[in-house]
Amino acid sequence: MAVAAVERELMIVSEAAIRLGEQAVAICPDQPWPDIRGLGNRLRHGYDRIELDRIWNTVSEHLPSRKASVERALSR
Repeated sequence: MAVAAVERELMIVSEAAIRLGEQAVAICPDQPWPDIRGLGNRLRHGYDRIELDRIWNTVSEHLPSRKASVERALSR
């Protein structure tokens, strides 16, 4: 259940990035928006090839810097 919940939240983040479009780049230019947008697609359609260690790496290594970047943008 935890894996499914984490994957679902990552899909939501991906979808939000898609909906922001080019505004995302203007707001937080230091983020890899194509990768963030593509993650949801990979989770939805490539679910049989998802490696859990890569999901964990995304959450533990990449998400904190993404969160900090968004928080800085929101504080401006």
